[in-house]
Amino acid sequence: MPKKLLKICCMALLIGLMSACAEKDQLDDGTELINEGQFVFTASGEFKPFSYLKDDLSMSGFDIEVGEALAKEMGLQPVQKRMKFKGIVEGVKTGRADAAVASHTINPQRSKHVLFSTPYYYSGPQIFTRPDSPIKTTSDLKGKEVAVAKGSTYADTALKFTDDVKMYDSDITALKALSSGRHDAVITDFVTGKSAKKEGFVIDGRELIERSEQAVVISQNNPELHKKVNEALENLRKDGTLKKISKKYFGQDITARPE
Repeated sequence: MPKKLLKICCMALLIGLMSACAEKDQLDDGTELINEGQFVFTASGEFKPFSYLKDDLSMSGFDIEVGEALAKEMGLQPVQKRMKFKGIVEGVKTGRADAAVASHTINPQRSKHVLFSTPYYYSGPQIFTRPDSPIKTTSDLKGKEVAVAKGSTYADTALKFTDDVKMYDSDITALKALSSGRHDAVITDFVTGKSAKKEGFVIDGRELIERSEQAVVISQNNPELHKKVNEALENLRKDGTLKKISKKYFGQDITARPE
């Protein structure tokens, strides 16, 4: 490569690196934010009642209100950013959002790539079938066709019991397919399935497979924001805000650690 061309390439690379570094604002305590004074948090908008789209295409739901409450507690302006669920963790890793408030289950695989806050609610995967299905427990899933959401931990759960797993963009679309006669079962969060049934989906809940903890996702490169989010969550627990938001959407408190 000619020296002149090499010099130009090096200059371009340097400018690119400087631009990338300038993308985030850093507070005095080392907290990095995409935009000064804002908490940009992401969710899918496809996980009712946790996150869903309103007529104006903004998101609402339990996760969204938790994200907004976190921003307020940290003295920041909440900014929603919608992403497909399967791409959310990568989006946080690559700096397209400050955090994800999107019902991510804490697990060892994800923990290799991102930081998790303390849990802001507790849930667990459950089997859902049509009312006339003979499926009752995980032992009945062998050889059955089970639908799950892409990027969720429920795909790994389903593969423990059957080799026939179908992927959907969201839990709601998987449950809708089940309700309309497709697949043998869906494995999803028990609160999501319960809410879908209340909305008229022709489904029944069967065995609750296990308990899980859901948390806010933050980049490993942003430990100060991780600390701030945990402090804010603790304050929201103590003052009853998390409980209030939970009861608004579910009629019960799913933010309290199960006994």
